[in-house]
Amino acid sequence: MAHNINFNERTGKHSFFSVKEKAWHGLGQIVEGYPTSAEAIQHAGLDYTVEKRPIFTYGNDNMIPDDDICIRIPEIEVPNFFATVRTDTEQALGVVGKEYEVVQNKDAFTFFDAIIRGEGIMYETAGALGKGERIFITAKLPNYIKVGNEDLIERYLFLTTSHDGYGSITAAFTPIRIVCNNTLNAALSNHSNSIKIRHTVNAKERLEQAHIVMGLANKLSENLEGIFNKWSKVSITDKEVRKLIQLAMVPNKEVLNNLQSGKEDELSTVFKNMCDNVYDYAMSSPTQQTTTTAGTVFGAYNAVAGFFQNVRTYKNDEAKLKSFLFGGIAQLRTQAAFDLWEAYSQKGSHIFLLN
Repeated sequence: MAHNINFNERTGKHSFFSVKEKAWHGLGQIVEGYPTSAEAIQHAGLDYTVEKRPIFTYGNDNMIPDDDICIRIPEIEVPNFFATVRTDTEQALGVVGKEYEVVQNKDAFTFFDAIIRGEGIMYETAGALGKGERIFITAKLPNYIKVGNEDLIERYLFLTTSHDGYGSITAAFTPIRIVCNNTLNAALSNHSNSIKIRHTVNAKERLEQAHIVMGLANKLSENLEGIFNKWSKVSITDKEVRKLIQLAMVPNKEVLNNLQSGKEDELSTVFKNMCDNVYDYAMSSPTQQTTTTAGTVFGAYNAVAGFFQNVRTYKNDEAKLKSFLFGGIAQLRTQAAFDLWEAYSQKGSHIFLLN
């Protein structure tokens, strides 16, 4: 199944819930009001626990005759390795080492509840992928990032963790633009938009330090609001928008050198098509025609985010999620765009002499 949402054969439901909006591929549960964490766990089918169990070789209690001698093959424990097992379905989710600590699904929600002591946090989506080895939660924070008089950017926290031994617990601050649902994953200056926690003996205690993430979200919100409002007042020509889009989409130094030397004939069709699509989105999308976006640096930046969110095709929804949040092309290109657009807002067209 391309969507990879977990289907629980025991309950006959897909492990996903969404508030009001249709879930991926129309699957999962849609609820009208924002649930509590306890309700969200139930709606998303995440009310299961995971155990770490010893691993053994396949035992064989059969007697094997060998020249009239019976040989018994014993069951042998594999030292220092364990299977993570979902207890409601008895499915093995992964293999982990002895230092690995299982962080239960309910602890991930407790992390969110602790962020602002339950005041104003709204669970929007949650679910499980595969056999239930990876879970994710998105929660909306109160207040907005306001750009000009028209654009409101909602503030979201996203958390994902796995039970298969791959990857850390990741909590990320992700602003979402209401108008066109663009995911803006800008990591500002020396700040990061996420924290990572290893599955070790201190993992649960680290999750309880939720105030760190809330402080991060508040700081990033303040910084983004200032930067985006500054960008909304900086005009940019269509020709310069196209140049910046090309620079933001550059995949390697060879392409950059061809751009700088004017060898556009040597640029790949894939690269040129991507740049054209981003530019077309910037010029024609209705969401790009507000007073804070049309002809401004803010609008040009949103065109890059909007292309990856609304135009570019992905193998499946999980691939799209990874592209935006885990170092994929969407995150890399929107980060490159953020850096270029900030440089342009400070130096204007002189930036093209520096690239």
